Order: sequence, then structure tokens, then C-alpha cells
Amino acid sequence: MKGSGNFLVAFNKLLVTEDGMPRTYLVTGSASGIGKAILLRLRDEGYRVIGVDLKDADICVDISLPEGRKELTERAGELTDGRLDAVIACAGVREFSPRTVQVNYFGTVATLEGLRPMLALGENPRAVAVSSMACIHDYDSGVVKSCLAEDEGAAVAASEKVPNEDVTLLYGSSKVALSKWIRRTAISQEWAGYGIPLNAIAPGIVVTPMAQPLFDDPAAREVLEHCPMPLSGFAEPEQVASLLAWLTSPENTHLTGQILFIDGGAEVSWQPDALTWASAGEPRHRTFLRRLHGRLGRIGQLATPSKRR
Repeated sequence: MKGSGNFLVAFNKLLVTEDGMPRTYLVTGSASGIGKAILLRLRDEGYRVIGVDLKDADICVDISLPEGRKELTERAGELTDGRLDAVIACAGVREFSPRTVQVNYFGTVATLEGLRPMLALGENPRAVAVSSMACIHDYDSGVVKSCLAEDEGAAVAASEKVPNEDVTLLYGSSKVALSKWIRRTAISQEWAGYGIPLNAIAPGIVVTPMAQPLFDDPAAREVLEHCPMPLSGFAEPEQVASLLAWLTSPENTHLTGQILFIDGGAEVSWQPDALTWASAGEPRHRTFLRRLHGRLGRIGQLATPSKRR
């Protein structure tokens, strides 16, 4: 077929590294849900993928524990010879316990930080974590503050004070902290300076084993069905995996520090006018814009009438 040769050449360039080896990915939470969906997709496409989970994975560890996080990094180094091309941190839980924060925040951050040196040696390295649309909901400020201070003991203590019946508050707090960490970290020398885009996705309601008990309970399902997701409704893990695949591909050259809502329009429905980037209260924004506008004005004065058109 005409043009097929050029397509295959381009496709193979995305599939393999310069030394002819398949790109190597590591996926946490790979035994179920979104993690399993992206692992299967990438393997079907010919990539090498290392799965991480409590069981049924290439690396079986508990990232709620410091020793589990340490073992993850060590085993990943052994399996990859110290070089990774992409990390997708999907592991997460929603429990009535501090473990929610220990996995969703501290486990995820430790995964990304522990594997970053291996990414720095990879080709077109990329990293993405899974947050949640819950990152725009209510949260416990004590939990979030302790997480961002990297004080796990204080975060656990703060988590224990959250009422047991309010699991969404604890879960949301873990995702708020993770989303803030992503945005603050992505532009650092350790990540952007090494050419490693770091982002997070914020799924809406996805039909996964973690959410299944809610779907099975008639009263809970009725509540879920009132979640505003005007575009396509509830998502399947495979639909979310498509976004993860692009974010960690060599094609993503400039997108970093973003929390991408893949929620069928839920976030927009709840806060349609939220443009946090447009805040006039940031001195750095004002300084940049003042300098830009001044320069554009100067260019306009120097330009000829024909150039202005």
C-alpha cells in the first residue's frame, strides 16, 4: 500500500529506542483496573512492561511501607539494568485508614522519586501518576500539609483524626497532595531539567475493582449516577489507558506539570469558570506579562505599517 513504508518507519521509531530495544515501562497497580489496562495495552503494542502490585506482578511489594518502596526501586534496577523509559504510577486505594495516604501519596511519590535516576538514563523518558477528580473536592488541610512536608508520621496521625465515615475526605486529601506535588515538582531541574515530562491524570468514575462495591450497592450506585459526566458517562479502564499511553510516549514533548481530567466533563460541570492559571494575584505572572507587553509595544513602534498587518 502506498505510504505504508513511511508509516511503519515512523511507528517503529516510537516503539523502540535508538539501540533497537523496545521502550521499557514500569506500571504500578498493574494487577487490576487502570494499571492492568495500560499494562496489557503496552504489551500488546510490543513494549516491555514491568508490572508492580501486591500480587500477580513482576515485582510484588507493598508500597504503603518504606521497605516495600525500597524493594521496588531495587528490583526495578535489577530487571532493567538501571534504565527506564517510562513510569506509570497507578497504584491507589480508598480505605478507612491512613494506608490511603501511605499508598496514594507517599508510595506514589517514593516510586517516582526512586525511579527518576533510571528515567534520566532512558530515551525520551516520561512519567505520569493517577490522581482523581476527587482532587477538587473537600480535603483535610492537616493531611495535605503533612504530606507536602514529607512528614509521613504527621500525615498518618492527621489521617487517624479524620472521621471513619468520611472516607472520601481522606481519599481526596491524598489526591490533592499528590496533584500539588506533581505541579511543584515537574518544573524542577531533576525532572524538566533532565527532559522528563511529569504529569497526572484525574479520572472520573471508572468501572474498576476498587469502584465495584459502589456499583454493586443500589443506594451507592444511585449516588454515582448523579455525578455529572455529560460526555459518555462512566469510563472503562481501557479508555483511560489511551491517555496514559500518549502521555508516556515520545510524542509528548512539552506537556508537563498538568493534572488532566479524564472525567466525561465532571470537573467542568462543577467549576465551569475555574481558570486558576489566569489568576492576577501571582507576582511572577504580572512581571512576565508586563515585560512581554512592553516588548511587544516596542516592536509595534518599530514595525512598518505593512508588517503590522
